[in-house]
Amino acid sequence: MSDLSGELIDSRYQLIRQVANGGMASIYEAMDTRLDRKVAVKIMHPHLAQDDAFVSRFIREAKAAAALSHPNIVAVQDQGWNQSGVPAVFLVMELIEGSTLREYLNERGRFEIKDAINYLTPILSALAAAHAIGIVHRDVKPENILISKEGRIKIADFGLARGEIIGSTMTAESSVILGSVSYLSPEQVQRGVADARSDVYAVGIVAFEMLTGEKPFIGDTPIQIAYMHVNQDIPPLRSKRKEIPQALDDLISRATNRNPDMRPRNAGEFLSALETIQGDLDPKKNQMKLELDLPVEPIRERPRTKAKQEVITEPTIEVKESTKEILRSQERKHRASKRVRRNRKVALVLAIVLGIGAWYTLVGPGSRIVVPSTVGGSYDEAISLLTPLGLTNITIEKRFDEEIPAGTIIESNPPGGARVDTGGTVTLVISKGAERYTVASLIGLTPQAAAAAIAKSPLTVGTTTEIYSNKIPKGFVVSSDPEAGSKVKRDSTVNIVVSKGVETIALTSYVGKSGEQALNELTDAGFNVESTYAFDENALSGIVISQSPAGDGQVPKSSTVRLVVSKGSQLVYIPNVFSLEELKAVRALKDLELKVIVKKLGVKKIKNVTNISPKVGSKVKRGSTVTITVG
Repeated sequence: MSDLSGELIDSRYQLIRQVANGGMASIYEAMDTRLDRKVAVKIMHPHLAQDDAFVSRFIREAKAAAALSHPNIVAVQDQGWNQSGVPAVFLVMELIEGSTLREYLNERGRFEIKDAINYLTPILSALAAAHAIGIVHRDVKPENILISKEGRIKIADFGLARGEIIGSTMTAESSVILGSVSYLSPEQVQRGVADARSDVYAVGIVAFEMLTGEKPFIGDTPIQIAYMHVNQDIPPLRSKRKEIPQALDDLISRATNRNPDMRPRNAGEFLSALETIQGDLDPKKNQMKLELDLPVEPIRERPRTKAKQEVITEPTIEVKESTKEILRSQERKHRASKRVRRNRKVALVLAIVLGIGAWYTLVGPGSRIVVPSTVGGSYDEAISLLTPLGLTNITIEKRFDEEIPAGTIIESNPPGGARVDTGGTVTLVISKGAERYTVASLIGLTPQAAAAAIAKSPLTVGTTTEIYSNKIPKGFVVSSDPEAGSKVKRDSTVNIVVSKGVETIALTSYVGKSGEQALNELTDAGFNVESTYAFDENALSGIVISQSPAGDGQVPKSSTVRLVVSKGSQLVYIPNVFSLEELKAVRALKDLELKVIVKKLGVKKIKNVTNISPKVGSKVKRGSTVTITVG
């Protein structure tokens, strides 16, 4: 497959560079131009995109991964068929920048025991989430285990996955071909069947390789390795590495048992047993699952406490009556007159009014700008109204509308007449016009691919009819109704017409029959007829000598049938033209397709034949030259 770097897929994903290339697809680092983020785009090789089985597997990979939401599983974000530009079936995933577990094994060899357990824990956690909803990976191997730069472990490539939410399983042959034989369970090799225990077996082999630095079986051919997995037990870990705990050795031996019933039932059970061993190895360690993001605990409100109230007790003072009289006299002297009190009240009211007015004008509603009405105008017209008022923070929303033309403002928020703070935001809702979707070109696609292309827009797949076609191969779309390029409403139905291939009809042999009969009947049957003529000593003139293609078979309608029609014998006899006038004699000889040379003797005005050569009754080929003498 040629490098597609630089191509824009689905008018959204800009391919930056190719990062991997396999037998089925290539993976590119790409930029999602709509969300401005980097993604990984997996593109099926073009020669496989025409194979329904491979396309189905590709879609199954998307569905398998999309059905899972787990921090240790590569997230699938989109899938589709590129209709604009290079034809491609693609899958969009989150981009994991880092390395594979295979690269770590190649670089480090075997792992420390605690490191191996730390790697296995998120792997099993991710598979446990898949097993919980009935999905089996079927292709667990170090190449499909990614390790990001931040240390997050991700399981990728659910392309061999199967389960109720995904669809049909794969055959034994395809499983052996597509899976990696070193990690296939015995039941996958023998019967082509797999369940959660098959994934447990594969993880057990991965664990063996991480802890020992080598695979349990090595052979010259994949068949030899598969035979060993079916007929031999995996060697104990402690036979390769003495410091491995017996409990861990027993667990891996149980996970890689040739009998599926002897293994942990699923990845969750395997994980639980591994975590128990991890706790026994380091009891003081706070066991925290590295594969999960810790939830943020809500902030709890502090309990309210009643403040102690201090009771202020004024001291009791005993005052003599005379003293009280003196105090009351002084209070009367300092008391203001009524007019003074009134003036003070008026001043207070004025101060309050002025304060309210200042607040209203400076920071209150009076300081806000009245939004002018922009409904029915264009964006440029709205800007010319809003900008002079200091309203420059304007956002745009677009909405379909069956009645209001595209580019016309439907409404604003705040609406016309309302007030907004200086520097506030005004949102303009602009019509996108009538909601219409363009019917994609479906010609040449399979019905399944056509249905997927229709489903990319909010359109409905309608009926499928079949017709004969001389141009489109059998099983591929000939046309659609509405036709490609038509603009239709949301949820409109798109019917497709699928080719039944070339229409064939029975062809009869006309050899030995009249050429005119053959021409008429073949033309009426829908054939194109080409007739040529040839001499034949055994067939009368006008009889069909040969036919191509021969009769008694089915041939495509509108095919060309070539007939060779007899012109009769090539030999003719020299007729007796003695005593005939010159013109009559020449005409008789030319009717037999003979060339005539005339020798004239004498001065008679009307001359008759006096001699002929070759002689009368001679047998000659048509086209031969005959000499006559007239006088």
